[in-house]
Amino acid sequence: MNTLLSIDWDYFIKTDDSWIYSLIENNKNIVMMWYKRYFEAKRCGKNLEENFKLDKGLINSFYDLLNNIFHIKDNAKMYISDSHKLSYYITQRFKCTDVYSFDAHTDLGYGGLAALDFGVNCANWLGKLLKDRLIKKAHIILSPLSHESKDQFSEINSEFNVQYDSMDKLFNMPEISLIHIARSGTWTPPWLDDEFFKFINSFNRPYKICNYTHRKWTPNDLTLADIIYNLVS
Repeated sequence: MNTLLSIDWDYFIKTDDSWIYSLIENNKNIVMMWYKRYFEAKRCGKNLEENFKLDKGLINSFYDLLNNIFHIKDNAKMYISDSHKLSYYITQRFKCTDVYSFDAHTDLGYGGLAALDFGVNCANWLGKLLKDRLIKKAHIILSPLSHESKDQFSEINSEFNVQYDSMDKLFNMPEISLIHIARSGTWTPPWLDDEFFKFINSFNRPYKICNYTHRKWTPNDLTLADIIYNLVS
């Protein structure tokens, strides 16, 4: 009876509506896209970095949960990845029966039940776990910064056992035997990666990194050729 605590870094990041769309998780979107967006914004007299704010208060609230509500086993395994879809394979491998997902997105699949006919990806991994009967129940804690709501997923909610919670409604949680933290670098900016690892280290336990690209954010060090390359890519 294993339970997975699955956390997406975008849970803690405030941004605007323009970023709520589907993107493919690849190196271009994880790294190069950020430079392209940055220089496009700069050309319009805007600073892209100001559009993404880390909510320190939300992180502190999560730390309170970590210390007072979560019951994490001493031998709990912890994994770090870029894509959140790794949670599907962790759940499958360790036969988890419940998943607690902290995320700015539900990851149930977008487009109703038909979205679960596709392979596992970052947008449907939790819905696929339910459809494939690998878990009995999904607990979704949507970020208060999220632009999504449970009403958008009524078709999937009516078909499977999905419970929507908030931080202040979490009580009597089962023991956590596995932890997965996803950066989701396509949606979270590289200039917050140092804060990402500060968050990881706050768990004070060893972890394994899987399929993760380390990024350095150095827009001021790029040559004119680099900038043009990123703009036209």
